[in-house]
Amino acid sequence: MPNLFDPIQVGNVSIKNRVWVSPMCQYSAIDGLMQDWHAIHYGSLITGGSGLVMVEATGVTAAGRISPNCLGIWSDAQAQVLSELPNFAAKHGVKMGIQLAHAGRKASCASPWLGGKPLSPTDGGWETVGPSQIAFGSYPAPKELTRSEVDQIRHDFVAAAERALFAGFDIIELHVAHGYLLHEFLSPISNQRTDEYGGSFHNRIRLLLEIVREVRVVISPARALFVRLSCTDWVAGGWTIEDSVLLAKELKRAGVDLIDCSSAGTTPDAQIPLGPGFQVPFANQIRMQAQILTSAVGMIDNAEQAQAIVEQGQADAVMLGRAFLGNPRWPLQAAADLGVEVPWPNQYQRGVLR
Repeated sequence: MPNLFDPIQVGNVSIKNRVWVSPMCQYSAIDGLMQDWHAIHYGSLITGGSGLVMVEATGVTAAGRISPNCLGIWSDAQAQVLSELPNFAAKHGVKMGIQLAHAGRKASCASPWLGGKPLSPTDGGWETVGPSQIAFGSYPAPKELTRSEVDQIRHDFVAAAERALFAGFDIIELHVAHGYLLHEFLSPISNQRTDEYGGSFHNRIRLLLEIVREVRVVISPARALFVRLSCTDWVAGGWTIEDSVLLAKELKRAGVDLIDCSSAGTTPDAQIPLGPGFQVPFANQIRMQAQILTSAVGMIDNAEQAQAIVEQGQADAVMLGRAFLGNPRWPLQAAADLGVEVPWPNQYQRGVLR
């Protein structure tokens, strides 16, 4: 049975263990450019024992950022600065991924510590876009994307993947979760289009599959391709886990290597049964029924819990977020708790837990 610290092959990428850093927004960029904060933050995670560190949601366009302070990769200059991260990670045997994102109708918001509310153009915000002119809760209604603008969105994701390849990232993840643009296209709650990108299940997944196929060609077999998916909207009439299984089968055929299983985000009034590992059953169901690798994420915070998920075959790896914010070296502590010997960076050897 697999161990949390056993290596795993994802596509053609070998990852030294199965405890990974989930993408977590830092809201600390300037004009989409990585700053000193990011270098220190990701450096601590890279040296903390994880097999994979995933860079936070990174806007494929300026209008696709969640906030004015989110990272971007719509320019070569942004990609050049971001290249420092995979370069450093490679020296420590760690794989580096990046999550490509467009926030859609949930873009143009203040950073969380500034209230997190939608920003008007006079406050540094911008007009948001979506598959349909349907607001998220009390947010302003987005502009409905025209057919040509949908084509441009696809181009933006592919161009961002090309830049991520140039920057040296090992793994590209498409953000198709939490109510952001590609998730908005999937869910009938936010997508009421009448063209070929709306209506039926196959129409609503069309844009994502088009992007996946083009990105797969761009990044070559040497890189792995993930999709972070909201496996359910947690609301009647929305996207369901059964939809996610069907989609995962299509994504596997299109070249996706792993489904990163999250949930929710399409509506602010979803009834979510929060609890330890509450999204793990989604990873398990997709893994079993779609026969594709999965990672589990959400309220996983102790070594025994993470080990059980992997050992019992509920997911192939675990993604942790808040646990890493509290302790960037969480895997080193987890290994000690589980009685597993893992190498520490030379600079930290004298601190090895005995």
